[in-house]
Amino acid sequence: MIQSTINEISFNNLQIKHICKPKLKNSYISVSKSGEITLKTSRVSNKYIHELLTQKDLWIRKQLLHVKQNPPFKMNLEDEVLLFGEVYSVDIDEAKELREYLAKVKIPNERNILKCYDIFYKSYANKYLIPRVEYFSNIMNLNYSEIKFRKMKSRWGSCSSKGVITLNTQLIKIDKELIDYIIVHELAHLTHMNHSKKFHNLVESYISNHKELNQRLKAIYLL
Repeated sequence: MIQSTINEISFNNLQIKHICKPKLKNSYISVSKSGEITLKTSRVSNKYIHELLTQKDLWIRKQLLHVKQNPPFKMNLEDEVLLFGEVYSVDIDEAKELREYLAKVKIPNERNILKCYDIFYKSYANKYLIPRVEYFSNIMNLNYSEIKFRKMKSRWGSCSSKGVITLNTQLIKIDKELIDYIIVHELAHLTHMNHSKKFHNLVESYISNHKELNQRLKAIYLL
């Protein structure tokens, strides 16, 4: 059985992690939020890899520039909290629950502290997002079956064919205007389970600057 291999390669002053998986049907290139470049292929041929990277060189550099121009939000754990696009001291009234979680941590390592933040954001999401979903559901005359909350790495929200709206607990970290746009976006899927012109027209009828907000969302990297 042929095993996967991982190694570092250099290409045009770029350091790239190359993962070779013989079972892959296609090749993939990705740039992480921290600027790490990963190449996944089924082959180890130097010629093949060089041609592929040459073809994608401009795309890679565009992604790296995007990462550089849009660094992730940063805050000091235990001292600060990120709410609605602003960093505040944990002493604010809104972070009382977070302070209580932090006070109960027996082993104050980063992992346990981050768990406190995740629990806090999920709790805050329930309190803030549910009323916003109900508000827009009423004015859009659309009925959902259930609201769920999850911490997600690549999606702000989703809507299932059964009418279940799932929202990312990390939404609490971004501007309220962006939150409302995402809620309307997901509710609109109750009528149009696609991104057709009719779908975008429905979103625009409630969020007129939805295109601008969508571009702003693409530039946000959250920890």
